Amino acid sequence: MRGSITVIKTFEHETRLHLLREDLVGGAVQGNKYRKLYYNLQEAKRLEAKTLLTFGGAYSNHIAAVAAAAQQFGFKAIGYIRGDELATKWKNNPSLFQAAQRGMEFRFISRSDYRQRNEAEFLEQLQSEYPQAYIIPEGGTNALALKGCAEILGAHTAVYDYICVPVGTGGTIAGMSHSAQAHQHLIGFSALQGDFLKREIARLTPATNWSLNADFAFGGYGKINAALITFINQFNKEYGIALDPVYTGKMLYGLFALLKASKFPENSRILAVHTGGLQGIAGMRQKIAQKGLPPLEI
Repeated sequence: MRGSITVIKTFEHETRLHLLREDLVGGAVQGNKYRKLYYNLQEAKRLEAKTLLTFGGAYSNHIAAVAAAAQQFGFKAIGYIRGDELATKWKNNPSLFQAAQRGMEFRFISRSDYRQRNEAEFLEQLQSEYPQAYIIPEGGTNALALKGCAEILGAHTAVYDYICVPVGTGGTIAGMSHSAQAHQHLIGFSALQGDFLKREIARLTPATNWSLNADFAFGGYGKINAALITFINQFNKEYGIALDPVYTGKMLYGLFALLKASKFPENSRILAVHTGGLQGIAGMRQKIAQKGLPPLEI
């Protein structure tokens, strides 16, 4: 299965921007989450696991995707959610409410306990408590996820010089680094502040055909302002394509800014990857209303 490609715009010096519609791949699981889960689901079936157990925050695309995948493929689902204060509030959270509607059970844990989610002792305890569970890391990033994300690229993307993708945990760009053509350079647009993501991507892949841009994170994960909202609304009006404000919206905002500043060589062929994440829009609308920002018109 491959995403369709939409022509977006030709900028100065014949630099062309196209959009890979991974948001249309995978149905309810959607986008890069579908890619990350595809081989993990096969492995869970091979191991005869009955339950998918994973981790995430209150508005996590990954939690929503695992819940949808579990419902679709006949697994039980358990989500360890960061923040024990959510135990009495989750029904007001669109992402968690939808995951629960799809059958996911929640375990709300403190932020200090949540920081242990990748520790061997903690994972061994969970596996002992849930012997029939297949444990998937936060964000879905593991070796099987990288294998799935490598399949985002193929013959249909070989013509492009630059491939741009949003970055959260680093798994998507790391997987794509294995399947990019020799002449292609991957540019990751970080949704988070800080340099730690560079180290994480380097840990996940030995490839050096990528770089990370953190100039358009808008202050950090889940942060948004009026300028980003205006861009997302205008993009939807012009192209009829909804962008999520956490990942793809930030990437395209940054990419348009770089293109308008002529930061790419003449005649560059650029492909931006729409990784999905649209389920998070409902939760972001709540945050926007609380802050008195303009509404998302998507």
